[in-house]
Parts: sequence; C-alpha cells; structure tokens
Amino acid sequence: MPRSSRLPLRQWIWRAFVQSALIPLILVESVLIAVYLLSNVAVRDAQLDHLQESAVQDLAAAVRREGRVIDSRLQAIETQVRIFRDEVARVLLDSTLQPDELERQRHALTADGVFYTTRDAGRAASFYANSTPLERQDHAKALRLMHVDPLMRAIRDANPLVAAVYFNSWDSYNRIYPFFMTPDRYPHDMLIPNYNFYYLADARHNPERKVVWTDVYLDPAGLGWMMSGVAPVYRGDFLEGVVGLDITINGMLTEIGNLQVPWQGYAMLVSRDNNIMALPKAGERDFGVSELTQYTYHEAVQQETLKPEDFNLARNPDLQPLLAAMEASSSDVREVLLGGRRQLVAWSEIPQTGWRLLLVVDEADIFRETNRLATHYRQIGYLLILGLVSFYALFFAWMWRRSRRLSDELAEPLQGVAGMLRRLGQGDYSPPAPDSAIEELAGMGEAVRQAGVQLEQSEMERKRTRRKLEMVLESTTESLWEVNAEDLTIRLGERFIRRFGLAHDQLTLREYNQRIHPDDLERVRRLRLRCRDGMDIFDAEYRFADAEGRYAWLLSRGQVLERDAHGIVTRVAGTHVDITRLKEVQEDLRRASQEALEASQAKSRFLSSMSHELRTPLNAIHGFGQLIVLEAEEQGDSQPVLGYAREIVNASRHLTSLVDDILDLSSIESRRQQLQFKPIEVGALLNSCAELIQPEIQQRQQQLQVMRVEPPLHVLGDVRRLRQVLLNLLSNAIKYNGPQGLVSLGYELRPNCVRLWVEDSGPGLSEEQQALLFQPFQRLGWENSSIPGAGIGLVLCRELAELMNGEIGLSSVPGEGSRFWIDLPSAATPPELEAVQADDPQADAATRVEVLCIEDHASCLKILQEGLRDFAVVRGAGSIRRACAELEAAMPALVLLDLDLPDGNGLEVLDYMRRTPRLSDVPVLVVSAAADEPTFAEARRRGAQGCLAKPVDLQQVRRLAMSLLGLLAF
Repeated sequence: MPRSSRLPLRQWIWRAFVQSALIPLILVESVLIAVYLLSNVAVRDAQLDHLQESAVQDLAAAVRREGRVIDSRLQAIETQVRIFRDEVARVLLDSTLQPDELERQRHALTADGVFYTTRDAGRAASFYANSTPLERQDHAKALRLMHVDPLMRAIRDANPLVAAVYFNSWDSYNRIYPFFMTPDRYPHDMLIPNYNFYYLADARHNPERKVVWTDVYLDPAGLGWMMSGVAPVYRGDFLEGVVGLDITINGMLTEIGNLQVPWQGYAMLVSRDNNIMALPKAGERDFGVSELTQYTYHEAVQQETLKPEDFNLARNPDLQPLLAAMEASSSDVREVLLGGRRQLVAWSEIPQTGWRLLLVVDEADIFRETNRLATHYRQIGYLLILGLVSFYALFFAWMWRRSRRLSDELAEPLQGVAGMLRRLGQGDYSPPAPDSAIEELAGMGEAVRQAGVQLEQSEMERKRTRRKLEMVLESTTESLWEVNAEDLTIRLGERFIRRFGLAHDQLTLREYNQRIHPDDLERVRRLRLRCRDGMDIFDAEYRFADAEGRYAWLLSRGQVLERDAHGIVTRVAGTHVDITRLKEVQEDLRRASQEALEASQAKSRFLSSMSHELRTPLNAIHGFGQLIVLEAEEQGDSQPVLGYAREIVNASRHLTSLVDDILDLSSIESRRQQLQFKPIEVGALLNSCAELIQPEIQQRQQQLQVMRVEPPLHVLGDVRRLRQVLLNLLSNAIKYNGPQGLVSLGYELRPNCVRLWVEDSGPGLSEEQQALLFQPFQRLGWENSSIPGAGIGLVLCRELAELMNGEIGLSSVPGEGSRFWIDLPSAATPPELEAVQADDPQADAATRVEVLCIEDHASCLKILQEGLRDFAVVRGAGSIRRACAELEAAMPALVLLDLDLPDGNGLEVLDYMRRTPRLSDVPVLVVSAAADEPTFAEARRRGAQGCLAKPVDLQQVRRLAMSLLGLLAF
C-alpha cells in the first residue's frame, strides 16, 4: 500500500467513531447530570431550615444538661473543701494533739532556715519558708498538722479531679498532699499571703468566709495550669490560713472531654471575666491559643502567673456579639465565625461559680444529615441511569457491527508482530515484518525487525565477553569448577587438571574425594550437605593431593546456580585458589608467637628469681643499718657515724624499692597479681599518702597541698596498690619539681568515675616527652642526672590501674607543670575502717618472752634478735627438721618463719604447727623474701597471722610482734 494512503492510528479511529458514538453519548450524559444536580439541590434546600432549627434546640438542651453536670462536680469539691477546712481548724485549736516520732524524723532544716519534710512515708509534704525567721516559725503547729494527712489523702483518692490538697498559713507555712520535695520547687523566701489562692479567701475578698474559686494560674508546685477551690480557716476573727483543693486544667479538660457534645463538637469553660479556663485540643485552632505556656515553673513561683491575655475572649473582635449575648442571657445559642468556619456556640452559666460552659459545633457537621439525604437521592438518580441501559444496548449492538471491520484491520498486523516476537525469542533474529494500512502498526513491525538486528549483535558481543571473562578467571584463580548434583560429577578447569595431574576434566565426586586429605574429607562433606539443604554459599579450605601424592591447600568458594521445582540444588559453580603459601606463613606466625610467649614467661621467671635472691642480702644491709642508727642515737655518737648509717639505710631503701617494682612488674606480666577489691575512703587515703611523703617534702623545702574531701567519698580498688600508685606519682612530682616548688594532691568527680590527681609546678613535659611516657626504662633524658630512678615506676602504675579497672593519664604544659591522674570506679558503700594505733612502749626485760626464728641466714637472724631483744629472747632454727625439734622441746610465744629453707618450704612447718593441738594457737609471723601476694595469701590461709617482705622495717616488725604477743594493741 502506498505511504500516502496511510493514516495515523489516532486519526483513523477518531474518524470512525466521532459521527456514530461521541455526539450522542455527550448529549445523554449531559441530560443525566443536569437532572441529578437539580434534584440534589432541591432536596438539600428543603431540609436545611428544619435541621438548623433542630440543631439549635438540641445544642441549647445539651449545654444546660452538661452545665448541671459540671455544677454538681464543683458542688462536690466545695463540700470537700469545707470538710477539710473544719478539720484543719480543729487540729490547729487542739493543742493536746501531738506528732509521732516518724513525723519528727521526716522534718529537717536547710542551711538558709527552711523547715521541710525530707521523705514521703505516705504523708503530706511540709514547707516553712524562711521569709518567716526561724525563731518565729511555729514548728509545733507544722508537726501537729500530721493529723489531717489521712483526710487529705482520702479527699484526693476519692475525687479524680483533685490534683492536690493543701493548707497555707498566714506565716508562709504550706502543707500539701501528695508529697514532693518542696525545697526543690518552692522559693525558700516565698510569701504565701501574696498568692491569689490565699488572698482571694481573706476578709477583704471573701467576707462571707465561704468557698471561692481562683482564676486559672500556673501552679508553683509543678502541676501545670490549674484552678483552686479555697476557703479561709479562722481562729476567732484572726485568719489563720487558707485550705484549698487544686484541679488541674488537664483534669478539667478530661472531664469536659467526656461531656456528650452532639455533632462531634467540643466543650470549653470560660470564667466570669471571659477568660478561657479550659480549652481542649479541638478548640485551640479555632481560638488561636494553646494550653502550653512560655512561662517556666521557676518564674511561676517568683511571681503570680495567670493565663496570658490571649486567653481572654474580649480580645477577639469577631466574638463581641457573642459576649454581649452572654451578658444579656444566662443560656442561649449564637452563630459565630471561628477558625475560618461558621460555627454554632451554645452557653450555660454554672450557678456555683458564675463560670460559663460553652459548646462549639461546626455547621458542616450539623448539615451532615442533609448531605446524607442528598446522597440518597443521588442513588435514586443512579437508578434512573440504569433505565437507560436498553438504549445503550441497542447503541452498542450497532457499534459492534462497525467494530468488526475495524478489528479485522487491526488483528492481522498485530498477530504478525506477535509472530515476529516469538521468532526473536527462538533465536531467529531476522523475521519478516507484516504489512498494514495503519502507519503505526507498519512502523511497529519495522521496529521489531530492527530490534532483531540489535539482539543479534548483542548476543555476539556477549559471547566474546564471556570468553574474555573465562580467560581472566583462569589467570587469576587456580581453576573454575562446576558440580552437577543430578549425576554427582564435577567439571574442572584445564589449569587445575594440569596442576594436579588429572586424566579428565570431569570426575565423579567419589573420584574427586579420593584426592582430599582424610582429615578434611568429613568437613567438606558436611559443607556440601549444608549447601544442599538450603545454604547458597559454599566456602571450604582443605588439602588436595597431586599425582605424586603431595598435598596442597585449596580455598574452594562457590554459589548455587540452579534449583529444581522442589528447591533441590542441581548445579553449583565456583573457583579453586591455591593457599598453600598462606597456610605456611600462618604456621610460621603461630610458631613465632609460641616462642615469644615462652620467652616472656622465661623473662618473668628470671626477674622473679633475681628479685628473690636480692632480698636476702638487702635485708641484712637494711637491718644492720637500722641497728647502727638506733645504737648511734641511743649512745649519742658523732654525727658522721650517724649520717653514714642513715645513708646506708636510704640507699638500701631505694634499692629495695627498685627490687619491689621489678617483682611487681614481673607478677603483673605473668598475671599472678591478686588484688583485694573493697571500698576505699578517698580523704583518708590522700591524708595518709601526704603524711608518708611529708619528710621528703620538708627535706627538699617544697610545699604540699592536700584537697579536703567533704562529704566522704569512696572508690573501689586495692588499698595497698592504690596507695603504691599515689606514692609513686607523689615521689615523681617531688623529684622532678623545682626548688621551693608546689605539689598538690586532690580529686575530681567525673560522670562515671572518681579521678585522683597529683600536680606539680615543675618544668612540665613536651608533646614528644609525653608520647614516650609509660614505656619501660624510659627516663626522658634524666638517666645521667643525680635524681634516682629506673624508669619502671609509671609502667607499674599503669598496669596496676588497669588491674583495678581504672585508667591513668596526664596533662602537662611546658614551663607550667604537670598533672598525673588515675580514674577509678566509684564505690557505693564506705568500707569498714579500723582505727589502728601503734605506740611502741618499752617492754620490761625481766618479762621477755621466747620467740623462735626459723631462718637459714645468720645475718637475718641477727637482725631480728637485735630488733626484738628488749622484750623477747629470739632462738634460731635454720631448717625444717631443726625447727620441728625446737617446737617439740619447747612451745614459744611467737614464731618468725622464713619460707625459703634449705630442706623445703617453710609452709610445712606452719602445717605441722596447726596439726599439733599444743602448737595450734601459737601466732606465726611470716618474714620472707618470697614477697608476692599469692604466696602470702596462701600463708594466711594456712594459719599465719601476719606477713612481711624482706628487707624488713624493724619498727614494723617490733609493732607487729608486740601486737601478736599481746603487748600492744595493733
């Protein structure tokens, strides 16, 4: 067909139907719509006047009925106010009533003179403002009013509208139920007679002494917007105070919300001065106000906060006719414009208070019945439309004959296009296009033919891309694999076949499993079963043997490609990667880690052993040095001898400190450190540390400031280790401080912990120096100075802090000083502290007791003999065998026991004594170089009364020995 005779599809169809269908259809529909609109308007106009008149009558009746409901509720509240007023007057006049002990215990005084209750106990809250001086406050009256608490509680429980029951006195005393912490909400200098809930009931405003109602105000007790029914309490003609019941606006809103307002309207409450007292959410948009306020409760108790001016209806010009009508009549209905809608407002006056209850209903809701009726008539119109079905039946029968010829013109070319698409789907990308008189259908056939050409080109490009992808995968992975679950075979890539010397590219799973290492085969089978049962990913590592039997590690990863109709896996494909080298590297790393661990344990054993061996000679040096100092002081020897001896003692102490740090560090690294956690009082800890470090402060002519801890504060930790950390930090602050420098010791409360800090006024640390801190044997360039140290103190402090679940750190400014701190968890309960008094009286030589010292080093034995000679005779035993013989021969008053003996552990002697009834009560004091806490804990468990580490402090040995002997309270 020539192109000039073809027409566009839209034009061809339009010419066929415009004369036979469109014009008659438009005429029929226009007539139908006109009839429908006219009938609906007629029905609506006929009903409008009648429904409006009925709505006005129903609204008037509803507002009068609900007004009486509100009035009855308010009468009930007024009755409760009068009952409460009479009871308060009776209690105030009856001086024989006395408070119980609980009421006295509930009251307390603040620092600024407020007398208040501290806890609930199911009673009312009490508050005596300091605007009444303390000497003029009548505390007896406040306590005696406990007898009205049951009535207050009963009133509040009986009436859900009542939010609070209170009594306010002329001298600014307040008693209110339910309980709350009054000092937190009331200003301490509050003048109660200045508030509206007081002065509205006084003689000037209420000479009849009846129950009156306040305007809506913001409650100073924190209960929100509310109004109160109040009544005066007189003693003769003297106004003793005012009682009141608070009704929250929320409660009133709930009460109003429960009113039966017709037509989905809402109710509101208006005061005598036309102020909105209660407005539900539905009315906030109409009146342009919100029950929320910008005032805070702090402001409310500083000034009398009433409803904002926006809540006064007189401010709205559109409501002036309504207000005039409300003044002229106690009950009526008016139409007003609110919120951009015409609404009906009905009101009724509440006799008890002069308030007005308003019911507001949208006119659109009132006319809903009219609309319903119009809908009914619309449905009748639809029935009329159905009457035209016969006409349309004849019309469409004629159109069917016309459409047959049109469908014949469309069906043949469309079927030809559908055949082209089917052939494209079968892989024939060059199907012939059908001819048609319609231009669009002819173009559609040509477009399908062009699509076939493009699909053919795309298929060729896809095949080339797939070949490239397979080549890339073969070069980046060990091989591709594909499992056919139906015949249980696996197809492998050419590279995998060459690598492992396989005969074919397709093997049965049985043949493939024979190459898998026996230790890995069961795990691979389980992973295959999981993949079969629903897991889409296969991921396994296993060893696979080549033709010569050498195993290589493979990482096999794949994914399910196909499942049958029952969800059973039919095909899985993936890749193989040789990870043998990676496994070898992992094994080398594991072996290196094990060797490092063994080296660390050997180092810890070496440090522990060396520290143990150093303690014995240090004990002799330290002990004999102390003896020389004592004898020199007693005999008045020359200063040089005394000075030399003190230098020996100081040097031995320093060396002992280094050995202790090494042993502590060793025990921490080997995780043998055992801490005893308990609450520690911060104030006592800071003061004790300050006392211990005071001699060094005075020697260096520095100043020490200790922060006072009030009230008592406690942290959770090991008291001995925490004191060790603080003393280490204090020692560093003194050593590295400047001349006449200042050292401060204090604390700081943090959100989830307590921070203890030590601050100095020294040279400070740069950022580079701070980065090197807390590293073993790092002294930041002070190695060659005269300041002693080994560079492990801060490392030990950090380890101890972590073991106590804490954290240590610092902040420092060069030229200004440094602050080191430790954060520890706060303790909820204080520890039980024992007052320890350790005087050192001279024992009478004539009453000296016998002490057995089990020690294999003669020098150590000599030191202990000299240190205890003024109150004890010390006998020695150098082995376990000798000690048992001495104990058999005589029972000593005290045993000094070393644990490291030539023929065994000294704990064997302790066990022997506790098994022997004659010796079971003899006290044992362990004095040993084996100074780690686990060893001492074991000794105490077996019955030792005390443990000391070598080198010992003779004064400490003397005090502890005298305490165990009963010569000194310790």
